[in-house]
Amino acid sequence: MPSKLKRRTAEFDAEAALARLQELAREQSERFSPYADQAKETAALRLHQARGWTAPRLEQAAQRVEDTVAPRVADLLTSAAHKVDPGPLRGRRRLPRVLVFAGAATLGAIAVYGVLKLRQASQDAEWQENLDQAREQVRETREQLSAKAKQAKEKVTGTAAEVKDDAEEAKETAAAGAKKSAQELNGRVKK
Repeated sequence: MPSKLKRRTAEFDAEAALARLQELAREQSERFSPYADQAKETAALRLHQARGWTAPRLEQAAQRVEDTVAPRVADLLTSAAHKVDPGPLRGRRRLPRVLVFAGAATLGAIAVYGVLKLRQASQDAEWQENLDQAREQVRETREQLSAKAKQAKEKVTGTAAEVKDDAEEAKETAAAGAKKSAQELNGRVKK
C-alpha cells in the first residue's frame, strides 16, 4: 500500500475517532448536566445550612467572651457572625440607583427651598422693622407738631406777629419733619 494512501486512511480514522469522541462527550455532558445542576443547588443549600448553623454559635461565643474575656474580642466575633449569617435564601433587595439619586435630588431641592424661605423671612422681618421705625418717626413728628400747635394756640393770645411767626415756624417744622420722614421711609422701603 502506498504511503500516501496509508496517511489518508490514518487521517480518516483519526477524524472518525475524533467525531465519535466528540459525540460521546456531548452525550455524557447531556447525561450529567442535570446531576451537575442538582449538585450545584445541593452545594448552595448545604452552604446556606452550614452558615445558618454557624452564625448562632458564633453569636453565643461572642456573648460568652463579651461577659468574661474582653470587649474587643467579642466585637470581632460579633462582626464575623454578621458576615457569616446567610440572611434570607433569596437575594437581598437593593434600591435602584435612580431611586437613590432621585431621593438625593429631592432632599437637595427641599434644602434649597428652605434656605430661600428663611432668607425671604429674614428680609420680610427687616422690612417690617424699617416700617415700624418709620411709623415711630411719623408718630414723634405728629406729637412735635401737636406740641407746636398748642404753643401756637397759647401765643394766639399774644401778639399777632408772634402768632404768625410761630405758625410759620410750626409749618416749616411740620413740612421738614414730614419730608424727612417720607424720605427715610422711602429709603428703607427701597432697601
